[in-house]
Amino acid sequence: MEETKKLLKEITEGIQDKKGKRIVIADLTDIDDTICQYFVICQGNTPMQVSAIADSIKDFTIKGSHVKPSGMDGQRNAEWIAMDYGNVMVHVFIPQSREFYDLEHLWADAKLNDIPDLD
Repeated sequence: MEETKKLLKEITEGIQDKKGKRIVIADLTDIDDTICQYFVICQGNTPMQVSAIADSIKDFTIKGSHVKPSGMDGQRNAEWIAMDYGNVMVHVFIPQSREFYDLEHLWADAKLNDIPDLD
């Protein structure tokens, strides 16, 4: 569990390093039959920023925990990049895609932890 908490911290720092906004960590640990323990959801203003955020997350987790995502999808159009860290799934959206897919509502019974924007 400590490794997962450390990973969440590194993911958050990677997002904040590229000025990612509206970070939400959904705690799914008390929900049965989920694919992971945590969802991290955030957004960048443009596809270029979404790509930069995803790259930054990867850099922070490799440096801090020597962990790479086991899978990444969405880099081509960069409107929604999903990163699979096993216990943690990361979703980096442009605002329109985030609003459309509304993952926070999908997991409404999860404990949602909003991380304040840095600026």
